[in-house]
Amino acid sequence: MSRRALTLLVSGFLVLALGIVGAVVDVPYVVLSPGPTENTIGEIDKQPVIKITGRQTYPTSGALRLVTVAYQGGPTSQIDLLTALRGWIDPTIAVVPQETIFAPDRSQKEVEEENTIEMTNSQDDATAAALNELKIPYETVITVASTMKGKPADGKIQKGDRIISVDGKPVTKTDEVGEAVRARKPGDQVTFGVTRGGQELDVTLSTVAAGGEPIVGINMQPGYKFPFEVDINVGEVGGPSAGLMFSLGIVDKLTEGQLTGGKQVAGTGTIKPDGKVGPIGGIAQKMVGARNAGATIFLTPANNCAEAMKAVPDGLRLVKAETLHGAKLALEALVSGKGEVPACSG
Repeated sequence: MSRRALTLLVSGFLVLALGIVGAVVDVPYVVLSPGPTENTIGEIDKQPVIKITGRQTYPTSGALRLVTVAYQGGPTSQIDLLTALRGWIDPTIAVVPQETIFAPDRSQKEVEEENTIEMTNSQDDATAAALNELKIPYETVITVASTMKGKPADGKIQKGDRIISVDGKPVTKTDEVGEAVRARKPGDQVTFGVTRGGQELDVTLSTVAAGGEPIVGINMQPGYKFPFEVDINVGEVGGPSAGLMFSLGIVDKLTEGQLTGGKQVAGTGTIKPDGKVGPIGGIAQKMVGARNAGATIFLTPANNCAEAMKAVPDGLRLVKAETLHGAKLALEALVSGKGEVPACSG
């Protein structure tokens, strides 16, 4: 056998061996890639993504696309070395250490459940932000998220209960409930007025000491009572990063005229009830997903602008979004050709 043939044979065996090792050796990384997009003023399976009942709505056009990041890997389904290597080569994909997505003390199921809860909360906050933008009043309520096992509220207060009073005094903010409980001494009784299943109930609990302060073991979250029904359906999408696009979709449906002017708009960003837009992760993958879906405009949280500018795909215009109101004005300026359109800058 010639030296050339021997070299080729040995090289072939090495490549084969490396391929086998790469295909069977798992590595603690997660691959992030462009995920699906959904038009918040469109439909999924012939059902509207945003359905508004009890209030007049108006026709829309174009698209207001939420964007997502798909992930591969995790504690229960680790990727192999070859998959990680392919991700490192592909500029549209990110390969990150597993612990950046899944904390060591939390299971993959717990992370996915948390993402689902965050999505639900973001939909409520998005509705509140949209109604604030349109000057439509609504009520703030206090909802029980959970109770602490073994604490006084365990078994007496239920998830989903709405707290309306403490010792007969009406409350509308979680801070008011916390302050009322902390004003007691361990062992003191506190009576909570709650609504459950449409009925009002009084539940009396004795406080216990925890960390030097009296508690009853209720985990609360702010909720809302809107004057009409807003249902949002996005299937398996999780996390809070679609808040801005939900708010814009609601605003578009509730106002005359067409916010996009028929343009293909995508974007991302968390949203607060006051309309403030917050940063998100996976901006590079989300921009690729947006461009692949045909978007030419991308609403970008202000704190993500610097990162986004380094990876923006050709044909995608970045528009800086600091607030819902600002994003709405930017779209109106894009459609009319008049007014300022805030751009991301370095």
